[in-house]
Amino acid sequence: MKTDIHYLESLAQQVRRDALRMIHAAKSGHPGGALSATDYLVALYFHKLRSADTFAMEGSGEDLFFLSNGHISAAWYSVLARFYHLRAPQKYFHDLSILQTFRLYNSPLQGHPTPVEKFPGIRVASGSLGQGLSVAIGAAMAKKMENDDKLVYVLMGDGELQEGQIWEAALFAAAKKVNNLIAAVDWNDQQIDGSVHDVSDLGDLAAKWRAFGWNVVVTEGNKMSEVIKALDEAEALAKDGNKPTVILLKTHMGAGVDFMYDKCDWHGKAPNDEQLAAALVQLGGEKLPEDF
Repeated sequence: MKTDIHYLESLAQQVRRDALRMIHAAKSGHPGGALSATDYLVALYFHKLRSADTFAMEGSGEDLFFLSNGHISAAWYSVLARFYHLRAPQKYFHDLSILQTFRLYNSPLQGHPTPVEKFPGIRVASGSLGQGLSVAIGAAMAKKMENDDKLVYVLMGDGELQEGQIWEAALFAAAKKVNNLIAAVDWNDQQIDGSVHDVSDLGDLAAKWRAFGWNVVVTEGNKMSEVIKALDEAEALAKDGNKPTVILLKTHMGAGVDFMYDKCDWHGKAPNDEQLAAALVQLGGEKLPEDF
């Protein structure tokens, strides 16, 4: 696992580049949330997650991650490809060219993730918002039944919290003391139709999760050092307490690209040629050696 902040920050910028180039090539996708959630995904996989070098669907004896807001798949695909490329290149990827197939017909990298043999790391289809927390609770309870001491992580979007199933699941997890569960919310206050607080205000989100019986960690979600601290704190709470834990990641839609920053317009549209070029310059240069 990597703990060097500069390495993780650099990798996060590269993942943002990957995601934008993938969405641009496909002429469709969801760049805003992909960019806002990148720091969390990189910190989780390359700093925290205790995962085997090769992927097994059952995930026994290792930490598990579920992506609930599956529309931000471009960033997750980039993280998964780079994660398994580093760990087991002979088994999975000699290079990262698979990222070029994003959203193409017969590609394992569709707009919303689904489990496929050709691409490791995905255990459940996602993108029908509101379901991921329930799935993660089931996986966490299964680990308890099997005396598996590893943790289960799940990421949701803040607009997704407008789904009633989320709060039913949250109530259940607290009632059953599912303390090996660490949820996270990409709290960028933007969704497809506007700001979250204008569409359907979530109120005091930290107080709400506490009222449902959860530990709550609030952090700056686009600052790598703070995300790492939050993940470490959440892990300590999970190991020492009897409650599930949620990390509220205060992020910015389109983080890293000024013309996408905090703009709901970038929830679900691809950058054109000029916009991609400008974004890549902001994210480290027109062409980098690490580009796929």
